[in-house]
Amino acid sequence: MSLKRETLREQWHLLLLAISFFSRIPVELKVDVTENMLNQASRYFAVVGVLIGACSALAFYLSASILPIELALLIAMFSSVLLTGAFHEDGWADVWDGFGGGWTVENKLNIMKDSRLGTYGAAALFFILMIKYQALLALIQQNITHTALLNESMLSESLSMLSILVLGHGLSRVLATSLITDMPYVSEDATSKVKPLAQSLSSNSYLILLSTGGLVIAFTLSFSIAWKLVAILLLTRWCLKRWFTKQLGGYTGDCLGAAQQLSEVVIYLVLLSLT
Repeated sequence: MSLKRETLREQWHLLLLAISFFSRIPVELKVDVTENMLNQASRYFAVVGVLIGACSALAFYLSASILPIELALLIAMFSSVLLTGAFHEDGWADVWDGFGGGWTVENKLNIMKDSRLGTYGAAALFFILMIKYQALLALIQQNITHTALLNESMLSESLSMLSILVLGHGLSRVLATSLITDMPYVSEDATSKVKPLAQSLSSNSYLILLSTGGLVIAFTLSFSIAWKLVAILLLTRWCLKRWFTKQLGGYTGDCLGAAQQLSEVVIYLVLLSLT
């Protein structure tokens, strides 16, 4: 019984560590963080995504009760950016600045660690946020039509948005984190402003990560849509892996952030095209 309690306590600490790294949600860690803990905490990255998605959906529900749907969606998106500190959006912009402006791996890494935002990064950030907004808005409008036809309540519509946002935030972090398993980490110097939380993923951690993604899919999608989404996400992962390998020979923390942003948008576009 004592061993079981100790194991649960360790897992709780790993979850808190994952939340503290990938969000601005205040948590209290009463243990010394080790490199091994950092690697093991990667198993809960998708759980953090589910939490962010749920909070974003709550912001949408509260806002939509008093504001137009378009503004409620912007508030929901803004709440997710606040909760994460724009961590993944920063990675997306840095990747485009580095890959677009650098000629060698060293040049690209130097540009990516620069805190200033360049033209490539600004343009990429604008378009990814606009595509995300338009895709979510179209999904909301589909849900509104469905709700009106079935005489369902606003709560039913918000529950649909909960499923969409939990799926998008949770599953995109599964894809991004999975890149750690079969890609080398590209070392950056000590002045780099962004480093990945984990540089390795154990078999148990990978299984927990994939299981979380599987549960999210099982609770939000029908099988006819789920297998198509998974197939497209596997293709997206393959493309991202080839892109990062060609540009850097591996991945950095910025690459994982970029992978999360792109795969989140892919999820919304796939849902839009299949529903």
